[in-house]
Formats: sequence, C-alpha cells, structure tokens
Amino acid sequence: MSLLPLQKGILYGPIDSRRLGKSLGINLMPAEYKLCSFNCVYCHYGWTKVHAFDVLPHQKDIPRLDDVVRAIKGALMSGQAFDYLTFSGNGEPTLYPRFLELVTRVAELRDKYRPRLKVALLSNSSGLNNADVVKSIDHIDMPVFKLDAGKREIFYAINRPARGVIFKQIVERLQSLKRILIQTVLVHGSPCNARVQDLKAYFELIKKIRPKAVHIYSIDRPVPNVRIKRVLPEELKQIARRGEDDTKVKIEAFYLDHKGEG
Repeated sequence: MSLLPLQKGILYGPIDSRRLGKSLGINLMPAEYKLCSFNCVYCHYGWTKVHAFDVLPHQKDIPRLDDVVRAIKGALMSGQAFDYLTFSGNGEPTLYPRFLELVTRVAELRDKYRPRLKVALLSNSSGLNNADVVKSIDHIDMPVFKLDAGKREIFYAINRPARGVIFKQIVERLQSLKRILIQTVLVHGSPCNARVQDLKAYFELIKKIRPKAVHIYSIDRPVPNVRIKRVLPEELKQIARRGEDDTKVKIEAFYLDHKGEG
C-alpha cells in the first residue's frame, strides 16, 4: 500500500465512511497539491506541500465558488445515492476564502433537492478564529473538529501547524462552541499522544470543551512518518471506555478489522 493520491476534482466518492455511511466529499483546495494549515505526521495524503494559514496567495489554484455550487447542485439532482455531503479534501476546508457563503448556499440546495441529506465538516480546528467559520456551523449538521493533543508540545509534534496557528486559541474556541464533535487520531511511536500522561491531559480538555461526542481512531493506511505506530483496536476501545468514565462525554472508537472493514 502507498499514500493516498490527492483528490483530483471538487467532488469525490461517494466513499464508505466508518462514521458517515456513504459520504460525497467536497474538496475546496487545489487538485495538484496539498494546501493545509497543518502538516500532520499521520496524514494519509502525505506531507503538506504548501504549509500555510493564508490561502489568498494560492487563490488561482482554488476552485471558484460558482463552480463548487454547480458541481454540488448536479450531484444533488442526480440519482446518485449518498448519506452525507462532507467538506474535507486536500487540506483544511475552512481556509476557503468564502466558506460561510458557500456553506449557506450548499445548505439551501440541500433543503431544496434532498432535505433528508446531512452536511458534515471535517476540520482541523485552525480556522475557528474566523468569525465566518464559526457562523457556518449553524448550517452544518455534523461539525467535526480535530483535537489530537492535551498539551501544546504534543500538538506541535503531531500536527505541525503553520505559523499563526496557536494551540491555546484553538482550545478556547472549541470551548465556546456547542453541538460539535471532536475527532482524535491516536498514535504510538515518535511522536506519541497515546501514553497515560498524554491521555490524562487530553481528557482534561475534553471535560472543558464538553463536545456532543468524541471519535477516536488510529492509522490504518501508510503515513508519511514511518516512526509512528498504530494504536490497536482493543487499546482504542479501552481508551474510549476510560475516557467516558473520566469525562462523562460519549467517546467512540473507530477502527478497521483485519479484513479491512470498520
């Protein structure tokens, strides 16, 4: 197996998601390279080529809003079956310059053509200092935000953020939000965020954030940093149980079994 190839268009899938069922992905970042505010050691798309918090210098490579809306409208009017429209793709979707406007239009199209369909966001949380990104959550059925660390030093080792992304600010913003889910990737090796002391600090933040639920998982495919190791399913389940007891927040472990099914 090798690293996953980048998504080559605005829409991709539907893919069978462990959490979302059949998910039609929306890629708002360039098709030719990965543009992200993080450079995570576990990213299945590989290392970030353009590591930036400000995407405006790369706007010519980002899909136009009208083209995104047109593609989504076409998918909604088609006979293709899917359960979720999911903002994800080749980098951090909330960096998109007109994200609130786009999410609003997508929600309107969904209401018109497939009112039972859900809209999801998979975000690394770095865009939460943008008031428009926070407002967009009102139009998203399943807003999922990343938190992989309970301490600043683990955050910088695991997520390797671009300049201008501050861990303390992310945590404060997450604490201010309602109706969100937290997603967390746990890894052993170097760096590691799955030791007892790491999890203790992480659970303390979960208590403060009080999300609707937490989804934890580990690596199931090749990653760019070969020094990190998978947290096995049984350990993930134990961590989820221990975390629920500690935080009183629902924590669910997701993983692939030996047949590749989650």
